[in-house]
Amino acid sequence: MMNRAVVFVVAALCLSACEAPPVFPTADKRQNTVTARIEGDVVVASTARGDVVLFLYDAARPPPPEGTGRPLTFTVVSRDVLFANAADGSPGPFVAPYAFSLVPPGRYLIRGFIDVQRDFVPWYGVTSDTNTGDVGGAAVDPMTKALRVVEVPVDDTDTPVPALGVTVSFSDTARVPVDRPVFQETSGASSAALGSAPLRLTLDAFPIDQQGVVQPLPVFLARLTDANGDGVPDDSNGDGIPDFWPRVVVRKLAEGQLLVDENDLDKNGVLDAEGVDYEHVDPMTGATIPEDGKPDLVVLAAGFDFSALLPNLVDGMGRPNPTPFPTTRLELVVQPRALDVSDPASPKVLKTVPSGRYAVTVLQLTGQNWRVPNEASPGIGENFGLPSIASQAFVVQVP
Repeated sequence: MMNRAVVFVVAALCLSACEAPPVFPTADKRQNTVTARIEGDVVVASTARGDVVLFLYDAARPPPPEGTGRPLTFTVVSRDVLFANAADGSPGPFVAPYAFSLVPPGRYLIRGFIDVQRDFVPWYGVTSDTNTGDVGGAAVDPMTKALRVVEVPVDDTDTPVPALGVTVSFSDTARVPVDRPVFQETSGASSAALGSAPLRLTLDAFPIDQQGVVQPLPVFLARLTDANGDGVPDDSNGDGIPDFWPRVVVRKLAEGQLLVDENDLDKNGVLDAEGVDYEHVDPMTGATIPEDGKPDLVVLAAGFDFSALLPNLVDGMGRPNPTPFPTTRLELVVQPRALDVSDPASPKVLKTVPSGRYAVTVLQLTGQNWRVPNEASPGIGENFGLPSIASQAFVVQVP
């Protein structure tokens, strides 16, 4: 047993030390990262009540409908903190602080919503979006009301500088009008095979209101795009087909994975540093372009055939109606052609269509989306206390 006098001497030496021991950074860069914060107030002018959910996005990867970016992180301002004992029907304004911590230098967007039904669960695709009655909000420029890019710069010592006083505004003018575009493929089959000819699929709005998935009145909001207001439908990719909402993405899933996208195994919405690469082809000459060693983001060429809806999408002069037309059915056409859209501004044609399973995502002009397959698939949903619905396991299969 150690002598008590020795213990006393050691303790005394520790207490009498007047200098802190030296601290050295490790070789792990993740432990050397210096971060800052973004903070400010949530300001709500609305009769809605609920928790406020705030999302932080990379400004280069905006969320739907402007892009397909996923949140870097999120935070919640409690209903009890924000609204306290406010009378029902009072429009406020109501104010409460928020903060994002551990934010590295960069340029960011802040979006959010008031979760009126308090059914937001971030861990599952089927519970991580808005539905009817929720109220949207964002960080906006106080003068122009344009969406604000929040910058976290570095000072002369390369130390990140916090972004303070960033207001995130919510108003009833941004109330969500519909539930998410929840759908099922009408054949009832678990999959549909894409061969050498285009594959036609019918998607019907499919209500779900059970076990935490609250989407009882899904609908598709159909509209032609006329961004410049010239009365002529836009054709941004020059394919001769007017741009149309909703939009669709048919993306390849990872081999051996039920829900994970290929080359995004960590599910952060960013292509992995290493992954599957495919040969491309020059569409003008037919020449093969060898693999470049970079992971591809593979989608199938696909779009909606809206010809049956066209009378409801234009006025008597053939100009696009600004008010979307609600419909519960869409006709999807999937082409036997694959693209690498790792650079969305410059899609590349793949030499062949990679075999495997493909997920279908419908994106609404409100920014809401729905994807099959999802966590409500049989064999998955019951493990998480979610519904188990056969139609939510549907995939497009390439032999």
